[in-house]
Amino acid sequence: MKKLKNEAELLKKAILIGESYAVNRGYKNFDPTNSAKEKIESLYRLLVNDKLIHPLAIDNEDQPNMKHKLALWIAKQLPEGHALLK
Repeated sequence: MKKLKNEAELLKKAILIGESYAVNRGYKNFDPTNSAKEKIESLYRLLVNDKLIHPLAIDNEDQPNMKHKLALWIAKQLPEGHALLK
């Protein structure tokens, strides 16, 4: 897995956009007490369920790989020339 440039910032953006997507899909808002790990796993599973991202292999389903998948997902959603893609 090759780390993306600005992967941490892309992940933050993915969580922000992913939360809005989840709410639009009928998911209740995340509680302020939800950890980032819980949000990442929930968003990853929602996006896999909706077939917006390909699932990881069962033996590779861990936090670093889920974070990377979410960062890749948002990088593909951003317009060309976006500051996070440079």
